[in-house]
Amino acid sequence: MAVADEVGAEDEIAGRLGAVRATIAAACARSGRAGDAVTLVLASKTQPAAAIAAAYAAGAREFGENYVQEAIAKRAATAHLGGLRWHLIGHLQSNKARAAVASFALIHTLDSERLAVAIARVRPAPPQEVLIEVNMGGEASKHGVRPAAAERLIAAVRDRVAVRGLMTIPPPEAAAASARRWFGELRELRDRLAGATGLALSELSMGMSGDYAAAIAEGATIVRVGRAIFGERSG
Repeated sequence: MAVADEVGAEDEIAGRLGAVRATIAAACARSGRAGDAVTLVLASKTQPAAAIAAAYAAGAREFGENYVQEAIAKRAATAHLGGLRWHLIGHLQSNKARAAVASFALIHTLDSERLAVAIARVRPAPPQEVLIEVNMGGEASKHGVRPAAAERLIAAVRDRVAVRGLMTIPPPEAAAASARRWFGELRELRDRLAGATGLALSELSMGMSGDYAAAIAEGATIVRVGRAIFGERSG
C-alpha cells in the first residue's frame, strides 16, 4: 500500500472512531449517564495490525478479538504500543484457556463451569476477570447460558473466577430499536442476579456497530464496535 493510501486509511479510521465516540457521548447524555460510563472496545477481528495502530494513534486502547490465536499474533505485532488492553469477545474452548489467560484482561464469554475450572487451573490467583455470556434469545446457533441457568452458573464459578458482569449478543433484528428489548432484559437479569448473589455484576457488555446506542440506553457499560470504525471486514 502506498504511503498516501496508508495515511488515508488512518484518517478514515480516526474519523469513524471520533464519530462513534460522539454517538456514545450523546447516548450517555440522553440516558443521564456520565460520558465515561461506557467503555468502547474496538472489535478488531480480521483487521491487520496497521488498523489497530491507526486506532491507537487516535486514542483507542481497548481491543476485542474473537479468536485466541489471532489475538496472540496481533499482540506480538503491536507489542511496541503501550497500554493496550485486550478483550476476548468470541467463544473460548477449554483447551485454549492457558493461552487466553495469558492474552486477555477480560474474557466476555464464560458459559460453563468446565471452562471456569480450566481457567482457574492455569490462573488460580489473582482470579481471571470474566463476564457470563447469556444467550438471551435461546438461539441454538449461539453459545451462552440460558437466562434461567445464569444464577446456577455464577454460583458454580464464583470461587474460581472473578465474575464482573454479563454479556450478550442478541438475535438479529431489523432495527436497533427492536434489539433494545434484549438489552433491557439482560439489564433486568443482571439486577436480579446481583441481588441474589451479592455480587456487584457492574459490567454489561452489549451492543455492536448497528445497535450500540440502543444498548447504552439500556445500561451497557461496554460496547463492542468493529465495522463502524474499521469498515467492512476483509474476511
